[in-house]
Amino acid sequence: MTSHPYVVAPRTAFWSRAVARGWSADDVFAGDTPLIRPEDRVASAGSCFAANVVPYLEGAGFTYLRAEPPHPFFTDIAPEPFGYEKFSAAYGNIYTARQLLQLVQRSTGDFTPREDRWATPDGIVDPFRPGLRYLAKTEREFALLTAQHLGHVRRMIEDATVFVFTLGLTEAWVCEDDGAVFPACPGTVAGTFDPERHVFRNFTAAEVAADLRDAIAAMRALNPALRVVLTVSPVPLVATATEAHVLAATTYSKSVLRVAAGEVASNLREVAYFPAYEIVTGPQAPSGFFAADRRNVSEAGIRAVMGALLSACGRALPAAAGASSRAAASPDAVAALSRAVDAAECEEAMADAVVQRPVGRASPLARLKRWAQAPSALRAR
Repeated sequence: MTSHPYVVAPRTAFWSRAVARGWSADDVFAGDTPLIRPEDRVASAGSCFAANVVPYLEGAGFTYLRAEPPHPFFTDIAPEPFGYEKFSAAYGNIYTARQLLQLVQRSTGDFTPREDRWATPDGIVDPFRPGLRYLAKTEREFALLTAQHLGHVRRMIEDATVFVFTLGLTEAWVCEDDGAVFPACPGTVAGTFDPERHVFRNFTAAEVAADLRDAIAAMRALNPALRVVLTVSPVPLVATATEAHVLAATTYSKSVLRVAAGEVASNLREVAYFPAYEIVTGPQAPSGFFAADRRNVSEAGIRAVMGALLSACGRALPAAAGASSRAAASPDAVAALSRAVDAAECEEAMADAVVQRPVGRASPLARLKRWAQAPSALRAR
């Protein structure tokens, strides 16, 4: 008989033995292994940090599912500026659990947003993929392209055996008509901000957990064998629409996401939580895990996360991450991919950017000035 439970606790249960000394990122994942099996077909989605997983998984020999590859005609043309080609389907960055849930519901016909297109002189903008390089020119073309995209999303869910989702934000801009979540505040990338219609939401832990459970249930209704790996992005917010300092807002957002992801993983057998956030931001992490801007994760930080992830899958970190269809298999390629993710970033980054816009669209700065002139109650509710 032991005198108390800590006598038989493993080394990893003690800060002094597992963090202060003897630290290894490979020890942080405590779930069942292998997390991803050799025969698995992996799909992924999430915020901008999520794109980093793809070349490492492929470099380790796993099958990454691409359900919506670009047409061969576009293979030699520069990729979409907001990374719509980086994931298993061309949905781009998915920042919140509500955004994921609504994408799944749209793919099954269970949700149709009322504000589903923005007409511009250059063509029809998809509010849920506002950075697409090529815009539909007619209503019919837009409807066909959207249906095709959502069909690919559904096939991705049906074909995958593992779905990796990286949670990035709790803050979102939604359409008050039906609660549809946009990937960016209307007016930053495209569209026109309407303070009477576009409202700010900062989701709670209970809301995020409920959205995750509903999204997972909807995906498993299509594919009962699907397993899910949840992570939290270590990348801080670009900007906050709350009245808090961006540092405090980031801490709130990441704390909520971590609690929600942990709760869902604890209660659903088919869900695991992988601690990417803790590896990069914990007190054991060197300052070099972030770039000079203290926001973007460095190559060293990315490799630490991916090394631990692959260890949980029974694989070693390759000296050079596996090439995607657009990158060569070399350390330089991995760094280039990471820089590309940071540079193109994501729709979120447009909240703090002034760029050259196509003819007929106001600049993000002009649009943000309009937003700033709206009553604070409308901007922050």
